Amino acid sequence: MENYLQQLNEAQHKAVINTEGPSLVIAGAGSGKTRVLTYRIAYLLEKGVAPWSVLALTFTNKAAREMKNRIGQIVGQETASKLWMGTFHSVFAKILRIESEKLGYPSTFSIYDTTDSKSLINSILKELGLNKEKAYRPGAVLGRISAAKNDLIIPAVYAKDPQRTSADAAARMFRMPEIYQRYMRECRKAGAMDFDDLLLNTNILFRDNPEILEKYQNRFQYILVDEYQDTNFSQYLITRKLAEKHKNICVVGDDAQSIYSFRGAKIENILNFRNDYQGYQLFKLEQNYRSTQNIVNAANSIIAHNEKQIKKEVYSQNDEGQKINMFQAQSDVDEGFIVINDINDNRLRHQSQYEDFAILYRTNAQSRIFEEALRKKNIPYKIYGGLSFYQRKEIKDLLAYLRITVNPRDSEALKRVINYPARGIGKTTMEKIENLASQNNLSLWEVITNPALPNTGFNSGTLKKLSSFARLISGFMSQAPNMSAFDLTNEIATQSGIMKELHQEKSHENQTRIENLEELFNAIREFSDERQESGENNSLVDFLEEVSLLTDQDNDKPDDLNKVTLMTIHTAKGLEFKNVYIVGVEEGLFPSSMASATESGIEEERRLFYVALTRAEERVTLTFARNRYKYGELTFARPSRFLGEINQEYLNIPSESRSFAPTGKDRGSAIKKKRFNLKDDTSQEKKKFNFSGKTLRDNESSSRFNSLAPGEQNHIQPGVIIEHERFGQGKVLHLEGVTPNIKATVFFKNAGQKQLLLKFAKLKIIT
Repeated sequence: MENYLQQLNEAQHKAVINTEGPSLVIAGAGSGKTRVLTYRIAYLLEKGVAPWSVLALTFTNKAAREMKNRIGQIVGQETASKLWMGTFHSVFAKILRIESEKLGYPSTFSIYDTTDSKSLINSILKELGLNKEKAYRPGAVLGRISAAKNDLIIPAVYAKDPQRTSADAAARMFRMPEIYQRYMRECRKAGAMDFDDLLLNTNILFRDNPEILEKYQNRFQYILVDEYQDTNFSQYLITRKLAEKHKNICVVGDDAQSIYSFRGAKIENILNFRNDYQGYQLFKLEQNYRSTQNIVNAANSIIAHNEKQIKKEVYSQNDEGQKINMFQAQSDVDEGFIVINDINDNRLRHQSQYEDFAILYRTNAQSRIFEEALRKKNIPYKIYGGLSFYQRKEIKDLLAYLRITVNPRDSEALKRVINYPARGIGKTTMEKIENLASQNNLSLWEVITNPALPNTGFNSGTLKKLSSFARLISGFMSQAPNMSAFDLTNEIATQSGIMKELHQEKSHENQTRIENLEELFNAIREFSDERQESGENNSLVDFLEEVSLLTDQDNDKPDDLNKVTLMTIHTAKGLEFKNVYIVGVEEGLFPSSMASATESGIEEERRLFYVALTRAEERVTLTFARNRYKYGELTFARPSRFLGEINQEYLNIPSESRSFAPTGKDRGSAIKKKRFNLKDDTSQEKKKFNFSGKTLRDNESSSRFNSLAPGEQNHIQPGVIIEHERFGQGKVLHLEGVTPNIKATVFFKNAGQKQLLLKFAKLKIIT
């Protein structure tokens, strides 16, 4: 590749050629960060620096491969192959294998993945007699061990750390120090390290062996770190030690895109770089090549509210572009219809492909609404970085309970849940039950409930467990005819122990699972209400049938590329799309209620919003709902404070969602809050939505919508405009039947044509 330096702008050029001493490259979104890092390494090699004296650390193997390949195109693949380039874990695993004897490990040590680690923890819990203690979940135990290792806390120190032991006591995990110690001992006995050990043991190696540290300090004359804002304390300390001698360290990143604190990332690493390396050079890459001027300006206006940041002025010389669209929806269901209809309109108007569109949400649970809306419009889509909603484990577990409640002969569903939550019905017992079923041509349920079961060789303890499970399911079956699908599902989730199981472990992973189950409750409530309003069957059997059709992937197009993308914003980091829809921009959802408790939490949520905006090349659409289902109940939702922090000069607010009006500081915060005045279509009055995060009573939003009494039904005539709590505004096309069973055919601008029984439909008459 000739004249590669000529491809750089002035700021990029300076960051590439100034290679001596510590350097901090602050790279705004879409500013060519990877190009600068790649060309800086190529420039070093062209200057005569030995490739084996360059250490380049990334966060993904894909990034390392792509960079090494581009460097090879400039200096030759053979030279590039001699670089020490890769992820933190891969590079330091290589060093640990070389120096393993110093740590008492074989050079062929195994590397445990999460499954291996959880299996080992299970064995330790069993040995300690803790395997039946609800507090000691393998995932929770492993999470605490991982957090300790990333903070360089070894077992001996862990036991004396009052902060950690206090947290363990609060979680009723009093024996964590002993478990941690045994875990480390068993790993060593097995000649194995887990992922966190690769970094912990590198730090220990350098701490306890000064000559080894000096050896690698001499070797690595130039150190480069990508995505520095995502480093944890362990990674930070390794790079700082290695750079002590030559001080030729270059870190590249963007503090405005630091969004992984829940994984241990510390934004302080990049913010405090100037304190760690005196005489450092600062390079700012501020030209955004990805997005339109309007998108860049809007992103700048939101991130300016953060106190903790390295100031920069990101700009774009691309087209000005259109303003950011904003839509309010009557409900989360209505939000799904609005977004999908807008995707259809934009695709046709701009001759776009489905792959040009991405729907970004704060939590995985939000995908369900959009998946169903996409399927109803027959639009191909893919879930990026995650499973389809109905394929997630916690959803499949609860659906399995529902399946055996309506059809106990469903052996696959029974096998899934007979020992979840754990009941002590193990593999050997299940194998015996399956053999009996096969020998006697019976279903598993028929075997379990067979009066002759005591004569088949099971001990009394096993019989008691099987009998308890059978009574549980039989109880659900007896309740089914007299309960709604929603109430029955709620009962099953509670009595089966699923909800208790998830609530006992306070982890980020389990919080996501709980949110997903909440969305399943919402789906069942919406299904029941809609079927009731239309006069159709709304039993649990009907719901399960609809779900099975929704999850049937047989009709997916073989082309996996031309599909609308659905993903969380965390997953979207590093990607780009022509059209981005950021949905559910509401208080308590984005920013999340968990993050809103602290200013640092709000600042990270704001950085996450900045990341979402800057994924877009041409168009951004923001949506929020007035009402959102939570555990099957329609509750009032407030627009996010972040909407009020965007300069309205860059927003295109439709007539029903009028302008912003600034207010003073709120709740003593240094952040300036604004109010969003929305014109209410139904009353023609302006209704204010406060961005301060205060909530209203749950029933405040739905009080305007009521089922129509027989006398009120007479006011519904063809041509009348009505408003529905989920579908928004619609026009009555025609009526059929007599009071009190009048059925109306209504065309909703977002949801399309629906048939509603007026005695059940929750409506408000507009005109």
